[in-house]
Amino acid sequence: MTSRPSIFVLALLALLPATAAAQNLRIALQDDPDTLDPAKNWTFVGRHVLSSLCDKLVDIDPEGRIVPQLATEWTTAEDGLSVTFKLRSGVTFHDGEAFDAAAVKFNVERELTLPGSRRKSEIAAVASAEIVDPLTVRLRLKAPFAPLVAQFTDRAGMMVAPKAAAEAGDKFDQHPVCAGPYKFVERVPQDRIVLEMYPGYWNAARYHFARVTFLPISDASVRFANLRAGQLDLIERLAPSDLEALKADKSLAWAAVTGLAYQGITFNVGNGDGAKNPFAKDKRLRQALELSLDRKAIDEVAFNGLFAVGNQPFPPGTPYYVADRPVPGRDVAKAKALLAEAGMPHPHLTLLVPTNNELRPVAQLVQDMAKEAGIDIELQSIELITMLAEARQGKFEADLIGWSGRVDPDGNTSLLLACGAAGNDGHYCNPAFDKLLEAARETTDEARRKTLYAEAVRILLDDRPIIYLYHQKWLYGMSARITGFTAYPDGLMRLGGVAEKG
Repeated sequence: MTSRPSIFVLALLALLPATAAAQNLRIALQDDPDTLDPAKNWTFVGRHVLSSLCDKLVDIDPEGRIVPQLATEWTTAEDGLSVTFKLRSGVTFHDGEAFDAAAVKFNVERELTLPGSRRKSEIAAVASAEIVDPLTVRLRLKAPFAPLVAQFTDRAGMMVAPKAAAEAGDKFDQHPVCAGPYKFVERVPQDRIVLEMYPGYWNAARYHFARVTFLPISDASVRFANLRAGQLDLIERLAPSDLEALKADKSLAWAAVTGLAYQGITFNVGNGDGAKNPFAKDKRLRQALELSLDRKAIDEVAFNGLFAVGNQPFPPGTPYYVADRPVPGRDVAKAKALLAEAGMPHPHLTLLVPTNNELRPVAQLVQDMAKEAGIDIELQSIELITMLAEARQGKFEADLIGWSGRVDPDGNTSLLLACGAAGNDGHYCNPAFDKLLEAARETTDEARRKTLYAEAVRILLDDRPIIYLYHQKWLYGMSARITGFTAYPDGLMRLGGVAEKG
């Protein structure tokens, strides 16, 4: 099914001002974001928009190292029970309110207490936020928590204006006010999000576009066609099948980076009525499904072999990947034997699939491969935002969903699989797994952390609440007029330094 933006995108873009790129940078996203409140946001594309709206306490560089942003330095106490941040001076929010330690305290407390906050589980170790002086804030912790600073490189670190947030309440996302390079202008759902340069931004010299327009276009081929036609300046998630055509077009350029992300099949093993299915009750069926799949073939057919196949939360070759548990090969005979052993030779599974053309062929390949083992998979196409909402409510048996990845391994595990975590839509819960994650959070010793995560991964691969399929390479297409664009491993588009030639 083709989404509305794909049908009407050419007409829409024709109505946008045909001004120089320096006036309006036009960016196509694969999906329409959910809420633009960073405390509640849960979509990857939402992070693209928010990264231009809302500066964070800290950021990452292109190598994945944590670097200053609104915080200029930070120190962790010897006992690990507090982290102190020194803040940048002279920063204001888009409404003119000053950014200071009181603002950080407000944001941390908001994330911990706001109904529907997706950040609460990310910073749950924080016991309190204390104002040391106007530009120094200290976070007291319930226990040592090694990933804390890394959490602030993403939405947990995005600072919103306290007065605006307090006044707007649950309607804050309709007109978000932050401290980033661009301020909010308008949003037309399923149509566009428009931002404009904030003249009071502390680092304004690095931003060269007066306006940025984000357009949700779910079909990668349509995104690419509009880029080639000059109606777009930058697109995310260029289809691997379009890369050679882009390289042959001298009016276009591209960028790529191997990401921290993964794509997989998440099972509902304990969330409401959706968990009343055979795959939730017997892990042998999940194992059989995995054995029916040929990950390399999926990568070759769907992505021209450009992605990295994987079976763990971390990409192969990275520090926390467990090398002695490599990607299993396809074994249909063993899959059938497991199904027979479980007494269900022909189980049925309904798999939710977002309506974008990147995942559609993956879902069809999974369906076809599973069928050879006797597994009947019913594919149900659904808009991403609706799918996320239904998954959170337990209205699914399994979904084909990804995670954009985090620089600390805790961000690819605890946030999605710990008992009661906000992102744990399938309600997987294994106390032994959680105990290992908790121990890994409490130490900064890298060797110890690797040992603990290796043990956790072994539990995960036995339980299989997620069948990990592959790790994306983030591909971007852009006009050759665009310079200064750098791809980051978290996949987010950062517009600092991006300009137009001439």
